[in-house]
Amino acid sequence: MHEHDDTGDKLEHAYFCYLADKFEREPELLEIPLRNIARWLDRGHRAVKRLLQWQDLITKAQKSRDGMRELSALLRADDEETRFFKGFAPFPGVLTEEESDQFLCSSRH
Repeated sequence: MHEHDDTGDKLEHAYFCYLADKFEREPELLEIPLRNIARWLDRGHRAVKRLLQWQDLITKAQKSRDGMRELSALLRADDEETRFFKGFAPFPGVLTEEESDQFLCSSRH
């Protein structure tokens, strides 16, 4: 068992909270994870069930305010089960490089 990487967890949580904010401001960005999921499924990704759960959540978020609230709540949640689920998050390409840089685990202070 390795020790819990507190900084990494905090950064990861901040990343998902940031994504939630960004999707609320720019819901059209939800197309990106849907394209990622489709591409990954085409390539035979192992975690089909998880990707389909994400797809379902994201599709609901596109269709209704309640769906968006549900997705945002999940992205902002920070329990073990949610963290495991986020391990399969289909969000590469949503953030710009500058935005992504804030969440990289490196000590630049």
